[in-house]
Amino acid sequence: MTGNEYQKLAMRTNDDKNTERLAAFLFSGIDVGGILDGCLGLAGESGELLDLLKKWIFHNKPLDEDHAKKELGDVMWYVAMICHSFGWALDEILQMNIDKLKARYPDGFTIEKANNRAEGDV
Repeated sequence: MTGNEYQKLAMRTNDDKNTERLAAFLFSGIDVGGILDGCLGLAGESGELLDLLKKWIFHNKPLDEDHAKKELGDVMWYVAMICHSFGWALDEILQMNIDKLKARYPDGFTIEKANNRAEGDV
């Protein structure tokens, strides 16, 4: 299969309406620009942090902890941006995460529980 053949076959599942869907959000009162900026930024900054860790582990490059902390700070900035754009409180998100982890691992992490989650546990 060539790349062009793949593209043609893959695009059978693309209805070419993504721009229309995005435009509908632009006038909905939802800060879709902030959400999109936050999500794209989060992906980029996470990638930068991961690249530092990859080079540390697999390229035997010393870990620049100050640089890693700054990248993690950038990750947090974009998390805060996403929360702001949705109108969510970061404190609520953090508490929800702790509550989920306590329910999932009441006695602490185990591989058994990690690999056998209850129905609906996301």
